[in-house]
Amino acid sequence: MASTRAGPNLSRIAASLGVSVATVSNALSGKGRVSAELVERIRATAAALGYVPSQAGRALRTGRSGVLGLVLPDISNPLFPQIAQAVEYSASVAGYGILIADSRGDVGMQTEAINRLVERGVDGMVIVPRRGTRVADAGCPVAVIDTPSTPGNTVSADHWQGGREMARHLRGLGHRKILLIGASSTSNVQNDRIGGFKSALDGTIETEVLWIEKLEERNGPGCLLGLADKVQQGFTAFAAVSDLHALRALTELQRAGIAVPDSATVTGFDDHIWSAVVTPALTTMRMDMATIAEIAIAALVSAIENGGPTERGGLGEAAGDEPPPGSRLVTAERSRVPMQLVVRQSSGPPRPARTNLSAENS
Repeated sequence: MASTRAGPNLSRIAASLGVSVATVSNALSGKGRVSAELVERIRATAAALGYVPSQAGRALRTGRSGVLGLVLPDISNPLFPQIAQAVEYSASVAGYGILIADSRGDVGMQTEAINRLVERGVDGMVIVPRRGTRVADAGCPVAVIDTPSTPGNTVSADHWQGGREMARHLRGLGHRKILLIGASSTSNVQNDRIGGFKSALDGTIETEVLWIEKLEERNGPGCLLGLADKVQQGFTAFAAVSDLHALRALTELQRAGIAVPDSATVTGFDDHIWSAVVTPALTTMRMDMATIAEIAIAALVSAIENGGPTERGGLGEAAGDEPPPGSRLVTAERSRVPMQLVVRQSSGPPRPARTNLSAENS
C-alpha cells in the first residue's frame, strides 16, 4: 500500500495554478525566469497549502546540506548557550539548521570538532575559537566570533570599547585604586578588555592585574584570590573581565566580611543570566549577541550562496599560507558591535572598608 505524503508537493501547487512543476520550483528557489507577479502567487499558494520544502530535495538541487556548524569552546560556561541560541535563531531565519560541537576548552578537541562537522557536510561554520585554533583545513566558509584584534575575526563585541566604558564608570564613581581580574593572560578577548580599561584612565588612577590562572598554578585550583588583603592595601574596586570571575570575587569578599558595594565595588563582563539575581546584583557589560549572530550568519550565508567576501588563510595564520580550495574566513562590513554598560547594585562610590572584624572592635 502506497504511503501518503506528509504535505502538498510541488505538483499539487502547480496543478492548482495551472503552471508547470519547473515553474513552481524556480519560483520557490528564486531561480529561472518567472515574473514577480507569478512568483508572488506561487509563494502565496504554497503558504496556503502548508508546503514545507524538502531539505533532502534542496540538497540534491543545490549541492548544499542547508546545515551550518557551530563550534563553542566550553558550553558549560553560561555565556556560550546564549551565543548558541542567538546563532541558531539567525540561522533558522536564513533557512539553515545548526549542528553544535563543544571543544570542552581544549584546542585539540576543537580541531576534532571542526573535522567532525566537515565530515557531516555542513555548508559553513561559525567558530568561537580557543587560542591556537586552526581553520585552514575546514574546506568551507568560516565565520569567526572572537575579538576585533584577532586575525581573521568576522564580527564580535567591541571588547576594547567595553573595557573603556567600565573604566569610565568606575572613574566617575571616584575609584582611584582598581584591581583588574582576568583568567588567562593569553586570551585576546580578556587582553582587549583590560587594554580598553587602562586606555580610559589617567595617571591619577592606580591599576593592577591579577591573572587567576597564574595564581592557581602556584596555589591550586579554587584558591583564594587574596582580595581581603587587596582591600587592606587600599583597592576599592575589583573589575573582573567575566561575570564568572566577578562572582568569585564577590563571594570571597563577602565571606571575608567585606560589604559590597559599601566597602568594595565588584564589576563583571558578559551579563550572564544569573548576574541580575545574585546579591548584590552585578554591574556588568552586556554583549549584543543578537546583532553579532545576525551579522555573522548573514556574512556566512552570503559566502555560501553568493561567494561573498572572504579571506584566504587560517585563523591567526599568515595570509601567505595556502589552505585547500574552499577554506576561507568570512568577512563582514561591520566587524565591531558596541557593548552596553548595565549598572546594578554591586558598584558604588568608594568608602572606608568595614569588615566584620572592624565592626566588632568599633
